[in-house]
Amino acid sequence: MTVTLAGAGAALPEQVLSNHDFVHLDTSDEWIVQRTGIRERRRLAADASLAELATDACARALADAGVAPRDIGQVVVATSTADRISPGMAVEVATGLGIDRPAAFDVSAGCSGFLYALDHASAAIESGRADHVLVCGAEALSRITDHTDRNTAVLLGDGAGAVVVSRTDGGLRPSFALGSDGRRIDLLYVKQDKLLRMRGREIFESAVDLMAGHTQLVLERCGLGPDDLDLFVAHQANARIVHAVRRRLGVRADRVFLNVDKVANTSSASIPLALAHAREQQLLHPGAVLGLTAFGAGLSWGAGVITWQSPAAAPGQARDELPAGRGVR
Repeated sequence: MTVTLAGAGAALPEQVLSNHDFVHLDTSDEWIVQRTGIRERRRLAADASLAELATDACARALADAGVAPRDIGQVVVATSTADRISPGMAVEVATGLGIDRPAAFDVSAGCSGFLYALDHASAAIESGRADHVLVCGAEALSRITDHTDRNTAVLLGDGAGAVVVSRTDGGLRPSFALGSDGRRIDLLYVKQDKLLRMRGREIFESAVDLMAGHTQLVLERCGLGPDDLDLFVAHQANARIVHAVRRRLGVRADRVFLNVDKVANTSSASIPLALAHAREQQLLHPGAVLGLTAFGAGLSWGAGVITWQSPAAAPGQARDELPAGRGVR
């Protein structure tokens, strides 16, 4: 018995901001694209619910997996920008999906949060505590953005992505490696003023080193090399970092997925959004080996190797039992 990703879903706010919306910050479309690869990002309305956006992404993931809400044993949401300080957003998401009294909680680990949640989900299934775990990354980074700061305002976007993690028989056993270093908190943090502060130039080198190093570690644990990856999905902080990690690892360029141009940096929502968009573009096939890695506030980081829709995955339920997604992809 092992673990696989059985489905993915995405939901994005309707409002689209292009790079031209930031020219008042003494920047330009050319400057932003050259340094980050970002062309546009989404923004959640000030009075909108992030929990509803997360619920939409989760509903799509359930539909993609063919798993009914009643079969979900745990709901884990990675976020740093929930609608409320307490209770965790996962409780509201579970209720919105009609999941009856599951274990539900939030994870706060910055941009690495989704991988931390995915590691927990994998462990819960491997230990026999659940057959299916719903994992979501959802962020409204516009709530903690200093909209007068050119160095951060152009980088951040809002959105939600989700995956269903399921028990399967046989196949590749997933591997995860996580880490943190509180001595470098001042490189990327949100204080009581609720505005994100980042020293991007100093982060770049550490991000590349740690994401590449931990990805190599989990590949070695699985007895794999970079050529064995069918798709490499790194946290979409900016395109330059992703390509630097790819080159360090020796992953082929055509095995790397990028959607940062359309959604910008969405923190913990980044990787599940990318997986859902790769799914929509038919870039995932049953049994595909995925390499995932992220780096963020804490400082925190992580990497994982897991398969997509193993043919032996535990059977799901009929799709007509699922709530309809309402989000805009």
